[in-house]
Amino acid sequence: MLKERFFRRVVKLRAEVASTPELPFSGCLTQEQIEGELSKLGISYRDRIYSPWTTTWIFLSQVLSPDHSCREALARFAAFRAARQLPSCSTETSSYCEARQRLPEELLAQLTRQTGRELHEQSLVGWKFHGRDIQTVDGSIISMPDTPDNADFFSKNQNQKGRIGFPLARIVVLICLATGAVLDLAIGAYRGKLTGELSLFRSLQDGLKAGTILLGDRLFCTYCDIAKLAAAGVDCVFRLHAQRSADFRQGRRLGRDERSVTWRKPTSRPDWLSAEEFAALPAELVLRQIRVRVPIPGFRVRSLVVVTTLSDRREFSREDIANLFRQRWQAELDLRSIKTVMQMDVLRCKTPDMIRKEMWTHLLAYNLLRSLMCAAATEQDLKPRQVSFKGSLQLLNAFYQLIVLSDRRQLDALCTTLLASVGEHRVGDRPDRFEPRKRKRAAKPYPPLKLPRHEERKQCLKKPMG
Repeated sequence: MLKERFFRRVVKLRAEVASTPELPFSGCLTQEQIEGELSKLGISYRDRIYSPWTTTWIFLSQVLSPDHSCREALARFAAFRAARQLPSCSTETSSYCEARQRLPEELLAQLTRQTGRELHEQSLVGWKFHGRDIQTVDGSIISMPDTPDNADFFSKNQNQKGRIGFPLARIVVLICLATGAVLDLAIGAYRGKLTGELSLFRSLQDGLKAGTILLGDRLFCTYCDIAKLAAAGVDCVFRLHAQRSADFRQGRRLGRDERSVTWRKPTSRPDWLSAEEFAALPAELVLRQIRVRVPIPGFRVRSLVVVTTLSDRREFSREDIANLFRQRWQAELDLRSIKTVMQMDVLRCKTPDMIRKEMWTHLLAYNLLRSLMCAAATEQDLKPRQVSFKGSLQLLNAFYQLIVLSDRRQLDALCTTLLASVGEHRVGDRPDRFEPRKRKRAAKPYPPLKLPRHEERKQCLKKPMG
């Protein structure tokens, strides 16, 4: 039944393809869904070529394309309308850019959360950890054009050693470990109060459901955060914070390199907690502390300490916890797919509002592509993590024009072929692979840009000829 549900998400193209510029996964994101979210937000639009659903689909095709330009996206839209014998439209980008500005950010955010949540809730039991849902949390930094608006809102890195620098945004994402889908996103400035990764993570905590297991690195391993999550029924598996000592002589011994330790509540209240919230926290927490040894040559870490609220040693053995924490690295790989493969590491928009919309659209496209990968994995009895993300994106771009321009009678065969081809692109099983963190190609021998470009031009004009 679940296989059929996933498959229908990919092949449900017939009804819409004759009149709208659909993507090959329009079964996951239909015009009805977009109109429904607009209705919830109380927003209405008059009928025009660049309607909210048309603009959303063009925006999605733009971030999925290797070109990423508005001109290329409108060229594909014009080709689609010509192939369908629809009235031609201008390929000038001004009207489309205005339509993108009219799109509400909350619409793109809700569609991203909805598609991610659907994939997360439909995960097969074999993709889970002891039948439990696993989510990972991680943060990153995104660059953008150096415009005054972006610089004022997001700020720059002050440690550029004389370089001009670019505005940077800080993001924190919650990701489903089983499917790789992004469940939520928090966006903040690079510098300023309440813009750190911990602050952004705390803005996402209310979206975590009871029974979830949360994987995170050492930054998130604080008493107050673990206590709040435990009160909400969320278990944690974090690496021990760098400011906490790992003394295995204290606490109750549970086994080799394993202790039951007691953390006491801080005496001073953090600024981010109200007096009532701080008073409601328990006086102490009893946690499992596990030392994980890494005897693999080439790995940077030889041992690390993991702290967890999963106290049942019969259900969750020491080896289970160690293997689970090792999968936290999948969050790093997912961020690499989003930033490098989908080219979200350097955004293109010129204003903070459009920067946030561009981020949400990238993540919406990412979730829809993950939906295609889950469908292919389900059809071929694989796990979604065994399917190549980059290979799936390449196939999607290769099949795009065929699917949206083909006759209805050919759609079933094309979608079936696409699904089978996606499943053939497997990720190599290299569990102990390591690579040096060094660049092979040398940078071009030009000095860094230390002044704004218009100032540098003035300097060039002052230089003598010849």
